[in-house]
Amino acid sequence: MKLDIFTEIQKRDCELHGGFPRLLEESLAQARAADDAGFTCWWQVEHHCTPDFSYSSCPEMILQEVARATTRLRVGHAGILAPFEINHPLRAAERAALLDNLSGGRLEVGLAKSGGKEWETFGVSEAQAARDLVEATRMLPEAWTKIPFSWKSERWAVEGRDVQPKPVQQPHPPLWHTCSSLPSFVRAGELGVGVLATTLFAPIEQLKNMIDGYRAAIAECREPAGRQINDQVGVFTFVHVAESDAAAVASNAPRAALWYVSSAPRVFNVPRDIFYSAIRGHTDPRSRGSIAALADAEQPDGDDLSDPSPVIALLKREFAGEEISNEEIFEVIRDLDSVVIGDAATCRRKMAGFRDIGVDRLMCLMQMGDVPHEEVLKSVRLAGTQLIPHLG
Repeated sequence: MKLDIFTEIQKRDCELHGGFPRLLEESLAQARAADDAGFTCWWQVEHHCTPDFSYSSCPEMILQEVARATTRLRVGHAGILAPFEINHPLRAAERAALLDNLSGGRLEVGLAKSGGKEWETFGVSEAQAARDLVEATRMLPEAWTKIPFSWKSERWAVEGRDVQPKPVQQPHPPLWHTCSSLPSFVRAGELGVGVLATTLFAPIEQLKNMIDGYRAAIAECREPAGRQINDQVGVFTFVHVAESDAAAVASNAPRAALWYVSSAPRVFNVPRDIFYSAIRGHTDPRSRGSIAALADAEQPDGDDLSDPSPVIALLKREFAGEEISNEEIFEVIRDLDSVVIGDAATCRRKMAGFRDIGVDRLMCLMQMGDVPHEEVLKSVRLAGTQLIPHLG
C-alpha cells in the first residue's frame, strides 16, 4: 500500500493565521517535505466558495506549483468537478494534458460529481451531475487520443477537432472517480476507473463492502472509458503521526479532525444525517441520501446533544458551539479504526487495517483545521521514516 497526501488547502480561521498567501506557502513546503519523505502522490480537491474549509478553487494551478516544487511526487485531481457548467470536459482535457506536460508526466486525473452548494452555485441538478460525470469520463480519453476528435450526445456535439496539447503519459493519465456509496463504487468499476473514497469516522468494515462491490464490477468491465483500466482503490482519512500519543494530542489534530467532519455538512449545506448514519454503520450500502443543497441551513438542537455513539455526541456538541478539549476527543476517536492519529506504532497498526481490506493508496489528510504548519511537517517526516518503509 502506498501513502499519498490528500489536501483541501485548508486553514481554520485562515485570515487570523496569515491569510491565503501564507497558507499557500505552507502547502508548498509540505509538498516538498512529502516528496523528500517518499509519499507517492499529492491529491488536490476542487471546491468553490468554501472559506477556511478549502481554498482549492483552481486545483490545476496549485498542482502546477506543487509539480514545480518537487521532483518525484505525482500530482492528482481529487477531483475535477464533472458537471459541464463547472468544467466543460473539453476544457478539462486541455488543462489536464497541459498539467501532465508541465509535471513531466506525473498527473493523476480524478473526476467528481460534486454536490451541495456547488450545484446551487453553478445551477446544476443532481441527476444532471451524475450523467455529466459518466459522459466526461468517456470524453476525456477520446479528446486526448483521437485525431480528429468528434463527439455527439444530447449534451454537446463537435466535429473534427485536434485537441492540444496531448498528455505525456501514454495512452493517457490514469483516471479515477471520487466515490462515497456502493452505487458510485460500482459505477467506477463498470467504467474501468480507480476509486478515491473517504471514511470520515465511518467503520472500515463499511468501506470494505463497497470495495468488494467495486472489485466485482471492475472484474466484469468490458468497455472501459479509457484506453487502459485503472483498478486501484484510494482512501483518504485523517492522519497525524507523532512521537507519542501525548504529542499527537498536543498537536491539535484530534480537534481539527472533529472540526472537519462537523464543518463539511455546514460548508456544503447538506444533511448531517448522511454523516451520522455512515458513522453508525447503519447506512444501506446500496444507496445514500441526497447531497443536494438544503433549502435552509440546519441549526443545532441544544436539547439533543447526546447520542449512543460517542463520536456523534461529540459532533453534536461541536456543532452547537461547545469547545471540547483535544484530550476528550482523542479518548473517543483513538478507538476508531478509520482515524490514524497517534504514535508511529498505532498509526502502522491502523494503516495495516486499510491495506488488509484492499486499499492500494492511503491518502493522508494532514493539513487540517488549525494544526500548526510545523506539526504537519513533523508528521510528514515521521511518516517517511516510520510508516512508508513498513507499508510499501
